[in-house]
Amino acid sequence: MNEEVEFILDSAKESMDGAMAHLEKEFIKIRAGKASPAMLSSVMVEYYGSQTPLSQVSNINTPDARTISVQPWEKTLIPEIEKAILTSNLGFNPMNNGESIIINVPPLTEERRRDLVKQAKAEAEDARVSVRSARQEANKELKKLEISEDRLGNAEIDVQELTDNYIKRIEDVLSLKEAEIMKV
Repeated sequence: MNEEVEFILDSAKESMDGAMAHLEKEFIKIRAGKASPAMLSSVMVEYYGSQTPLSQVSNINTPDARTISVQPWEKTLIPEIEKAILTSNLGFNPMNNGESIIINVPPLTEERRRDLVKQAKAEAEDARVSVRSARQEANKELKKLEISEDRLGNAEIDVQELTDNYIKRIEDVLSLKEAEIMKV
């Protein structure tokens, strides 16, 4: 019986870990004034008839804190990459010098910083919802087991402690990201 309870707890923990990993991945995409290759991770380029991630058709570097350099492996892709960056709604204005594409990352305005904080809060809320649904699923599975009321109560307390722990971690990560975004 105990193995089943442990399995359900491990499964809930795994789901909650997934929510945290997703949140951290999304936070990397939210820029805080500093250039990062991850900012272009969502850009897809038309490459031989199929949509391909930009990172699979070029080298993406950050020569300094305000510049992203995209060096395509095929020079013929430069117009396609430029178009993809413009249509990706990231607010970047790519410039091409015939060899590569250079993106100057503008400093953030106060209004843009607030928008990014809102975006970060929305991502954190999505993570909290995922954690809570993992808790709900675990509790549902625990109720299906034929165990004593005391054991069920203890297991539900364990699930709640796990949930509280992950919600606290989400809050900590969010406050760090907020501070990073709002720092001028």
